[in-house]
Amino acid sequence: MSIVYTSEYLEQKLKSELDAKVVKVEDMSDGCGAKFSCLVVSKKFEGMPLLARHRLVNTVLAKELETIHAFSQKSLTEEQYEKQKDSL
Repeated sequence: MSIVYTSEYLEQKLKSELDAKVVKVEDMSDGCGAKFSCLVVSKKFEGMPLLARHRLVNTVLAKELETIHAFSQKSLTEEQYEKQKDSL
């Protein structure tokens, strides 16, 4: 039997591990924990290309991603977030 992760659990883990300013995780699978969409804003992303940011998030959630069917992310620096936050 697979472990079912919640949005709250993923948010807390990402906030803690990435020292993130903003983390929003939405369960897109009607609560069954199979499909998530997330926004992560962290200073740790400064100077990193987008692919490296995604890899960092995926590394933090490596164990969880073994059982999650689909995971999409938007990984932004604080500066990028300030410019885009009204449209997110």
